Amino acid sequence: MIFNKNSIYFLSFFFWLMFMMLNMMMTIYLIMTNMTYFLEWELISFNSMNIVFTILLDWMSTLFMMFVSLISASVIFYSKSYMKSELNSMRFLILVLLFILSMYLLIISPNIISIFLGWDGLGLVSYCLVIYYQNIKSYNAGMLTVLSNRVGDVMLLMVIAWMMNYGSWNYIFYLELMNNDFPMKIISVMIILGAMTKSAQIPFSAWLPAAMAAPTPVSALVHSSTLVTAGVYLLIRFNSLLMTLEFTNFILLISSLTMFMAGISANYEFDLKKIIALSTLSQLGLMMSILLMGFKELAFFHLLTHAMFKALLFMCAGMIIHMMNDNQDIRMMGGISFYIPYTTLCMNVSSLSLCGIPFLAGFYSKDLILEMVSMSNLNLMIFYLYYFSTGLTMFYSMRLIMYLMINEFNLSSIYNLYDEEYHMLKSMFLLMIMSVISGSGLSWLMFNYPYMIYLPMSMKLMVIYVSGIGMFLGWLISSMNLYSMNKLKLFYNMNNFLSLMWFMPNLVTYGLVFNYLNFGLKLMKNIDMGWSEIYSGQGLYNILKNYSIIFNLMQMNNYKIYLYSFVIWMLFLMIIMMI
Repeated sequence: MIFNKNSIYFLSFFFWLMFMMLNMMMTIYLIMTNMTYFLEWELISFNSMNIVFTILLDWMSTLFMMFVSLISASVIFYSKSYMKSELNSMRFLILVLLFILSMYLLIISPNIISIFLGWDGLGLVSYCLVIYYQNIKSYNAGMLTVLSNRVGDVMLLMVIAWMMNYGSWNYIFYLELMNNDFPMKIISVMIILGAMTKSAQIPFSAWLPAAMAAPTPVSALVHSSTLVTAGVYLLIRFNSLLMTLEFTNFILLISSLTMFMAGISANYEFDLKKIIALSTLSQLGLMMSILLMGFKELAFFHLLTHAMFKALLFMCAGMIIHMMNDNQDIRMMGGISFYIPYTTLCMNVSSLSLCGIPFLAGFYSKDLILEMVSMSNLNLMIFYLYYFSTGLTMFYSMRLIMYLMINEFNLSSIYNLYDEEYHMLKSMFLLMIMSVISGSGLSWLMFNYPYMIYLPMSMKLMVIYVSGIGMFLGWLISSMNLYSMNKLKLFYNMNNFLSLMWFMPNLVTYGLVFNYLNFGLKLMKNIDMGWSEIYSGQGLYNILKNYSIIFNLMQMNNYKIYLYSFVIWMLFLMIIMMI
């Protein structure tokens, strides 16, 4: 039986939806019975070392797989319409499916080798997806993505080498046993560095906004629940090791600064997809920082709720970009709520959920995180970064809503507005429902007892104060012109610093590789195209060529040349005899 393109897309959607249902039932069963399934299949036994393929099915892995399956199903159904004009849409679908399978391999592995296979699969397939639309910009973005992630791959390879000391790569057996073991401390450092590259923490943040060169359905999948959260998920699994490290507070500071930096940069950005990418970066900083404070269930809770509304936000952005004739500049938009009301509804729900508006999905996790921070024994700087970043989230969300939906339409020259696509809307509505109900549902499912956090009234309402100020400033900034401020040199330089992610893309690309590339250029000019040419191929060729010209002259049968050479030869002989 030969399937056409549409039926394959539908079958993929149906399969992931069924898989999501299976995972949901499995999760409820595992939580109710408090069980964990550990399956092991021995591949190679060599002396005292066994290489085994291991699967760990506990409530955490099945719950994560359920959410990944749901988002994958929605994205595939969405892509059916989004990629309909693409000639190679089957290649796109196969790449997306490979990506999802790599993520599953990472989720269910308690073995560092199978984790590495999934980890590397994510990096490789994400490169193929980022360069899907082939041009110089996407090539550069793809190289930046794959080389940044390569640092994390090297760290995992070194972890595999270090874990040979224990005779097995099933890390899950050694976490509790060897907390104070020196090799385990080295392994912990490498795991943290690997997770920081995958989850784009400072100084590896430049690749995440660059990866927006990929098609929008890929962004919805990659930057919500799969690639960028792989690092956070790995740290959740290794959490008991991290708590014994001495420099956890330093990594906490780095992740808090990532959250702060991404929030500020999003307010300066005008590319729709990059604003949402920077928002993802900010939320990743939030997950990493709360994880390093020791609240792994809370980090996992926010990871899942964030996956829902962020995937929806990217899907809405894709619809708007399609409608705007592939234009991503928010200054060219405005008033779209009159033309695409359903997409506007989904976008508003996901944005408000991101901001932590009460009783949407994001509220349950973000409010809980901020209250735990308020209760924790932390310094003022971390406290300030958390609350300021929450205000910035409201700030850029309000600015985005103002630019897209409330301000006047700015692109009347290409008046190409049309109603929404049926397939896209259905997949978006599925995620919109989850963006509303997943927070409360997960809080009942994951936590055995209700969190009762007792704080003073001013601290309890701090989140609402900060969000209100952020909303007001977002409205204010999007309603006024700030061009006059740029005339001051100080403001101009400050704006450059803040809008370019604290110069991080330049520092980690040109700043890092310029000297090496320059050295390589000099090496090529002086050695490859210089001395080695003179003393090898080109030099030998020139010598032989010159000699052949001389011999050619000698052999022209000219009497004068023969007579001259005879005289020279006789003079030479006479000189020798005299000596």
